[in-house]
Amino acid sequence: MRAVVIEELGGPEVLRVQEHPDPVPGPGEILVDVEFAGVNFMDTGTRVGFGLPKSLPVVPGVEGAGRVAALGADVTGFAVGDRVAWVQWLGSYAEKIAIPADRAVPIPDDIPSDVAAATMMQGVTAHHFVTESAPLNPGETALVHAAAGGVGRMLTQLLKLRGARVIGLVSREEKVAAAKEAGADEVLISAGGDFVERVKALTDGEGVHAVFDGGGATTFWSSTQVLRRSGTLVYFGPLIGDIPSVRLFDLPNSIKVTYAVFADHIHSRELLLEHTGDLFAKIREGKLRIDITGRYALTDAEQAHVDIESRRTSGKLLLDLSR
Repeated sequence: MRAVVIEELGGPEVLRVQEHPDPVPGPGEILVDVEFAGVNFMDTGTRVGFGLPKSLPVVPGVEGAGRVAALGADVTGFAVGDRVAWVQWLGSYAEKIAIPADRAVPIPDDIPSDVAAATMMQGVTAHHFVTESAPLNPGETALVHAAAGGVGRMLTQLLKLRGARVIGLVSREEKVAAAKEAGADEVLISAGGDFVERVKALTDGEGVHAVFDGGGATTFWSSTQVLRRSGTLVYFGPLIGDIPSVRLFDLPNSIKVTYAVFADHIHSRELLLEHTGDLFAKIREGKLRIDITGRYALTDAEQAHVDIESRRTSGKLLLDLSR
């Protein structure tokens, strides 16, 4: 099979498509013909050695959708030909992948495979953030960083469904429209941590109830400054810049800080099915829009990484294995 293989750590140029041995499903696993693979910042971390398995070579990518091609021993609940999606399983930048059956989510008949693939990492992450990390009530206010990005658009839509007010941050003027289209009530342009006074002005000096910060180390401390008393900072930007060091006494206003690791906050199949089931229902009902803004052939994985790291993209990027 063809796969994107990392043989040495480095920039996007180390992503090379080559022939790779077909995976063989072991007990409890399914073999899937990959149709779409999600492109995430986590993948750029794999490429440079953040959270990488101990040995190279490795096939990156932790999210995708496709059709079941074979079943390993003791697998029940799936049949050859079923459409499935998955998340948090390395090796998705390839024509085939073997994954544990309990990591696979059946794709409903009325949900396209590309939409399912684009929903898994960013959608499940955003859904957990707004239902568990910082479940805001109607009338409360959130600040969403990178509001035109994949997670940002999901967060904005899901927060609006809860009745919250959303202030969106974007890095460029051309991203304002996308953030507003997702439902942001106000949108501010900020390329770093210069948003504090403007957010306070929009909240009569009180600050927001929650900040969803995927902006990285350069925005962390500014995010703490715009939270009202006992507000919540949901931080998910460790791949962008250095991870900040925090002393508890430096945190203002008795705020709460949470960094949700995917494997911890979605730690069971039941939770995975619960979150994806609600997301698919909202997509079906027209309440949640999945914005796929970039599609790349497998051979263009390098360009996909260049684009996502440029911070000029918005929405979701996918590798399309049919191209």
